[in-house]
Amino acid sequence: MLYQLHEMQRSLLTPLMQWADASAKIFSNPVSPLAHTPFSQRIAAGYELMYRLGKDYEKPAFGINASPVKGMADDEPVGIIEQVAVSKPFCRLIHFRKDLDREQIATLAQPTVLLVAPLSGHHATLLRDTVRGLLVEHDVYITDWTDARMVPLSAGAFHLDDYIYYVQDFIRHLGPDVHVVSVCQPTVPVLAAISLMATANDPKLPKTMTMMGGPIDPRRSPTAVNNLATEKKFSWFENTVIYPVPSNYPGFGRNVYPGFLQHAGFIAMNPGRHAQSHRDFYNHLVKGDEETAESHRKFYDEYNAVLDMPAEYYLDTIKTVFQDFALPLGTWQVGGQLVRPQDITSVALFTVEGELDDISGAGQTQAAHDLCSNIPDTMKQDFVAPGAGHYGIFSGRRWREMVCPKITDFIKQHA
Repeated sequence: MLYQLHEMQRSLLTPLMQWADASAKIFSNPVSPLAHTPFSQRIAAGYELMYRLGKDYEKPAFGINASPVKGMADDEPVGIIEQVAVSKPFCRLIHFRKDLDREQIATLAQPTVLLVAPLSGHHATLLRDTVRGLLVEHDVYITDWTDARMVPLSAGAFHLDDYIYYVQDFIRHLGPDVHVVSVCQPTVPVLAAISLMATANDPKLPKTMTMMGGPIDPRRSPTAVNNLATEKKFSWFENTVIYPVPSNYPGFGRNVYPGFLQHAGFIAMNPGRHAQSHRDFYNHLVKGDEETAESHRKFYDEYNAVLDMPAEYYLDTIKTVFQDFALPLGTWQVGGQLVRPQDITSVALFTVEGELDDISGAGQTQAAHDLCSNIPDTMKQDFVAPGAGHYGIFSGRRWREMVCPKITDFIKQHA
């Protein structure tokens, strides 16, 4: 019933939020007489804050229409075209194709990168800055996971094993010269996918795998996220956070971990920080600091846009990754086959962590080096980004200035 109650509340709030949005514009638009009345800026700011706190946030667009490209004769940005390279029920593989002819693309000879985005609440657009950074010197593809409430029941279930099979299919589709970059949650299934391919002597193994801020071994420096998974029994997750999709969505009847519950969890991790951010937003609007206010809007347009996760996938992840520690303990079986990272010998490994990461603790991603014991030391690299939190390793200034150049150099070295 919780999901149905949430939808009812959303329906009731929609007219109120539309009214608040219209009122904010009436009291702020210079052509409106009300914008020139006393306290109009404060009134407009209050209405806009109300609107943004109560509105429904849809999936944002990537919005990457052009990019600088290293190797082009002029400095003009090259147009970027989003194309669906592979379409599956729970994911689309998106190609950010550069608007160049075949001869120009062949001349650039840019390495192909498969960017595996998290399926952990936010949309793949959260990695927009990651894509922008990589586009300069790489041919970039990204996994765009589908909101489970939009997938009909006829598509079947989606387990953690299916996630691994999807990743393997994408790697094989892009060929043996692909470089895989995974951010946060997918580091675990990506390592499993490549391990299974190595065990089977798959000819389309990737050249490199870069793993950023992921829970390869959550026993190391456990965070609040890790502690929640270990303190609660598995039955608690089954009975507390799993609900069927209401009838107003294509996925009617599918069991999911709803996005609105995930969002509540995100906010609960740092409630004071978010409250202060909204107070600052109001003050910036009152002062007319539109540039800073717009930064707030852009951040929360992305942060507040969440998706539903398939229940079976979420529960598999809780048990396999965070409760059984099946990957570091060597007990994980996928389709009856044991996951053996030690079988990887020819795929170069690069791990990236943030010094101040409070989601994937220190050493959790570095654990991949111990598990991949038969990769030569000359093909391994590790980097801890100073001063970077979880989001800082794939977005923002530290990503652009510190992390992205190191990934680029690593790929060049092992291309």
